[in-house]
Amino acid sequence: MSWRTIDIDQYDEDAYTEDEILAEFETGLSAEQVTSATQTRSTDVRNMLTRGDLNNALTRALEEPPYGRHLETAKSESTKTVTEVLNLFRASDITTVVKSLGTEQQDVLMKYLYAGMGKPEQYNSSVLLTWHEKLTEVAGNGCIVRVMTDKRTVF
Repeated sequence: MSWRTIDIDQYDEDAYTEDEILAEFETGLSAEQVTSATQTRSTDVRNMLTRGDLNNALTRALEEPPYGRHLETAKSESTKTVTEVLNLFRASDITTVVKSLGTEQQDVLMKYLYAGMGKPEQYNSSVLLTWHEKLTEVAGNGCIVRVMTDKRTVF
């Protein structure tokens, strides 16, 4: 039975640890710098929302998502900001807004939708599901596949 306790991955040259994989996406910024940039972005988004500029607020909220390790605070703040913006759109406007986004922005939006759906106690799942439906209609299933296979996450 002792043969079952051997870690065979130690002999595989192509096996990478999670730290090795995620280190590839490090920006060189400290967690404090990323958190500060996230807070600045959130402030910008709230200012745009105050002026009623929903489309630009969403675009700004989707900029520079915090990828990497040890950025839980920044990731949480970014998800909160994006979901606050999404909650303000009328359901009839969602398709138009999604069409105005680029492919990369659509993929980032899908990442935030999944991050929000992962915490139904914090975020309104019905709004997120409506956005998911409209986003999938516009961007297709490829958007879902790209997000699910991307190692860079926002949650």
